[in-house]
Amino acid sequence: MPDSITLTFKAVADPTRREIMRSLITQKIQTPISHLSKEFDISRQGVTKHIKILEAAGLVSIRSNGRERYCIPDARPLKEIQGWLNDYEEFWASSLSRLETHLNTSE
Repeated sequence: MPDSITLTFKAVADPTRREIMRSLITQKIQTPISHLSKEFDISRQGVTKHIKILEAAGLVSIRSNGRERYCIPDARPLKEIQGWLNDYEEFWASSLSRLETHLNTSE
């Protein structure tokens, strides 16, 4: 079973899934899948497949009410990626600082 960061990267690797997440987060409410599918130039089944991948990554949860299914966004898995990326940000900031020091002493 892939770890949570791998699942999140897989989920956000696709531009349609990123756009679904953007749409869900900007609406700030639970959104019916039928409403989401109207926003995209793909079938409702296609949108549902993308949502299942987002759900597997923990980026959305699904709630049913009658015949309608609602998507609820959860951006917490993205915070884990942000933490992972922060290590690399520190690495590059340190590397650029050393490069700047080297260039300044080389003059």
